[in-house]
Amino acid sequence: MSALKESLGFLASRMRQIGIFIALIVIVVLFQILTDGRLLTAGNVSNIIVQNSYILILAIGMVMVIIAGHIDLSVGSVAAFVGAMSGIMIQQWGAPWWIAIIASLLIGALVGAWQGFWIAFVGIPAFIVTLAGMLIFRGLTQIVLGNQRITPFPNEYRQLGGGYVFPQLFPASTSPAEWITVGLGILALIMLIGSQVKGRMSRVKHGLESEPISWFIAKLAFTAILVLGLTYLLGIAPGSRGTPIVLIVLGLLVVAYTAVMSRSVFGRHIYARGGNLHAAQLSGIKTQKVDFYLFVNMGVLAALAGLVFTGRLNSAGPGAGNLFELDAIAAAFIGGAAVTGGIGTVTGAITGGLIMGVLNNGMSLMGVSTDFQQFIKGLVLLLAVAFDVYNKRRTGGRRSQPKAPMTASTATISTETAETAEAGKPDMQKANAKTGPAGS
Repeated sequence: MSALKESLGFLASRMRQIGIFIALIVIVVLFQILTDGRLLTAGNVSNIIVQNSYILILAIGMVMVIIAGHIDLSVGSVAAFVGAMSGIMIQQWGAPWWIAIIASLLIGALVGAWQGFWIAFVGIPAFIVTLAGMLIFRGLTQIVLGNQRITPFPNEYRQLGGGYVFPQLFPASTSPAEWITVGLGILALIMLIGSQVKGRMSRVKHGLESEPISWFIAKLAFTAILVLGLTYLLGIAPGSRGTPIVLIVLGLLVVAYTAVMSRSVFGRHIYARGGNLHAAQLSGIKTQKVDFYLFVNMGVLAALAGLVFTGRLNSAGPGAGNLFELDAIAAAFIGGAAVTGGIGTVTGAITGGLIMGVLNNGMSLMGVSTDFQQFIKGLVLLLAVAFDVYNKRRTGGRRSQPKAPMTASTATISTETAETAEAGKPDMQKANAKTGPAGS
């Protein structure tokens, strides 16, 4: 009984982080019932992953930008511009598909560096710079395409957006299982559980663990059910197609960027910059470099999203990427990112993007018109931000998300800064006594 109370108390204290996962489960169950079981069929799950992959890629970069206290309104236009340039390189310049992909990612990095320069070193707010970028790169897309659509693309290029790593090895009548997908799912589960257990042991060793063991076991069980269920739908269930290539790409991005945000110095600097800019600068963090590299990274991810979208449609058009930025921003906020910055996670943004994807797919299966879909998605976004505001008021303004521990070097810098400020007070007082008040 005490273990149950402890788990419920922990759940209440972490409602901000855990509530989004509960919301996703509720939405999935609701639409599974309303669509008579059509939502969680093998083919439809693959469609949800492929159709929302570019939004999820953008959400990873967008949540990092929002954590730092910025916003990026240009990602949809950048994705369209990069897709158009890849089409120009392949169709008109005769470049091999792999060179076009590498060059497109470099173009995305240059676009991010361009915007990062104005934001970080000139000091123009990100909202203005990226709003200008949205117009600039939309216009460039129309210019390079001549308002015409480029198609088709090589088969290898198209695999990034809509291909499968290991399509069904045997006909459905011969074998019901796609064993390579099953193997990948089991390997991913072992790695996830091993990482969670190792992390908990490290926190317990240093006396930093506050999560009840019962809740930790429940979380591992939920993870196992989720991964095994996805493995079944992609590899064994009737109508399964194998592992989408873009799912592998997304998995690698989530693992890499989660590690960056939770374990690297750069990730800690992003949280510090968004949490309190002045304190971060006093601590010795070079916030201008953080901002610059943040937008370079966003440009690369926008370019990757543009390649995935273009490959999936097998077409590069002047209207591509329309409203992608709003979907990415909504995914970040629904996933728990704070409007004021300093709070958010990569996994939360992915979860928020999946909620938007399931809403879109479920309502489409039910035959809901697009106007009502827009209304419902807007309402969900508003409620998510309202829930964030409510949590802040309930906790008295305290940040409920645990921050990464302060490094020894950062602590030393902070201490030295404070000591220097204190030592300078008597001298400043003496100077004021001699010179009198400023302006006298």
